[in-house]
Amino acid sequence: MVVLAFAESAPIQLVPDGTILIHIALILLMIFILNRTFFRPINRVIQSREKNKGGRFGEAEEILRQVAEKNARFESVMREARSEGYHKIEAERGAAMAEKQEKVETVKAEVEQKLASEKDEIARQAATARQQIAAEAKVLAEKISSNILK
Repeated sequence: MVVLAFAESAPIQLVPDGTILIHIALILLMIFILNRTFFRPINRVIQSREKNKGGRFGEAEEILRQVAEKNARFESVMREARSEGYHKIEAERGAAMAEKQEKVETVKAEVEQKLASEKDEIARQAATARQQIAAEAKVLAEKISSNILK
């Protein structure tokens, strides 16, 4: 209870005064001292450890770099191979389409020729049929006229 009563009576200071400069100076001095006495020696130890194990670490990095390089080369070769394959497929497809078109044209020509010969045959048969009908019509006309005259 006493602490709460004391906290209520103490004014809260929100406006910085001259003590803030002292605090900033103390923080900067503390950073300078810690860098000199603590962080630099630790950084030196860490760097020396990295140098001591650097052979294996560097070797691992080299292996990873080689793997990445080989992977990139592999991807490049695969893209080129796919592209070449697609070009070959398109060339084969074009050749097949040309061959198909040629066959279709040949069959069309044969069908047209056959159609023309069949039309000629039909026309010849029609002419022959007309001649036979005309001859039979004359015979029938003579028979009819002879039957009528009798």
